[in-house]
This record gives sequence, structure tokens and C-alpha cells, in this order.
Amino acid sequence: MTEKVTKDMNIMDIVQAYPQSIEVFQRYGLGCIGCAAARFENLEAGAKVHGFDPDAMVADINALIED
Repeated sequence: MTEKVTKDMNIMDIVQAYPQSIEVFQRYGLGCIGCAAARFENLEAGAKVHGFDPDAMVADINALIED
């Protein structure tokens, strides 16, 4: 599987390109759409701040996109 989303990508860029990713962010308890940091923070930084594994989040988002 070729990754469509990487942990280096900006959170808002991910959400705009793949709106279905919101489901994964919500599953992890990240309300990224309403967070001001999402405009400049990448997925890895956001995940780590909230204590989540960024690689797991990327895998979950890409799996959802593939479906």
C-alpha cells in the first residue's frame, strides 16, 4: 500500500484532502478541526502532544482512505 497520508503532513491539509480522516481523529479523541494548532501542526506533533502513536494514526487514516 502506498501511503497517502504521512505523519509529516499538516493536520488541516489531511482533513481537507481526505475529509473521511476526521473519523480517525475523533476516534483518537482529537478535535482537530476546532483546534487552532491544527493549522500549523503536523500529524506527528499533534499525536505526540496527545499521547498517541503517530504511525498508528497514519495507518488507520490510510486504511480508511483505501476502503
